[in-house]
Amino acid sequence: MSRVGKKPIMVPEGVEIALDGNVLSVKGPKGELQRLIHPKVQLDIEASRIQVSIADYSKESQSLYGLFRSLVANMVAGVTEGFRKTLEIVGVGYRVELSGNQLVFHLGYSHPISYDLPSGIQAQIEQRNRVVLSGIDKELLGDTAAKIRGFRAPEPYKGKGVKYLEEKIRRKAGKTGAKK
Repeated sequence: MSRVGKKPIMVPEGVEIALDGNVLSVKGPKGELQRLIHPKVQLDIEASRIQVSIADYSKESQSLYGLFRSLVANMVAGVTEGFRKTLEIVGVGYRVELSGNQLVFHLGYSHPISYDLPSGIQAQIEQRNRVVLSGIDKELLGDTAAKIRGFRAPEPYKGKGVKYLEEKIRRKAGKTGAKK
């Protein structure tokens, strides 16, 4: 049994939970999220908590047990508090601009990179080299941040590129002298 899956999910005030067949809907002050629940996982919804259980003791249902508990907990946390990811752009002349619902990156290529933000994700520019992404869907937020980081991943010699704010880049020494 999963230690993560055994923990109940506490539902704060102002959050509505509805299970319609296999579709779970979570509605809160920040918005509404929906997710399809796997048939091998069961949700027991009470007034102020959700308990995840499994339908049978097969290997597949046991592997999905802790996963769906975490996914439902992220849905509840997203509609109440929301999630944030901060990306930092390192490099001389590297910058980002926000125009409407589109981010425009200047990352040392011969052309700027335009990226349309998906619906449900908001962006703020701090200084000219920091982007703060926020939204209620943790999965969509992580995918968006990873896609933006992929435009120019940080390189190990000078550390130039797009990185997460808390990310540490392992640096290489480079060429260290003449051959003997």
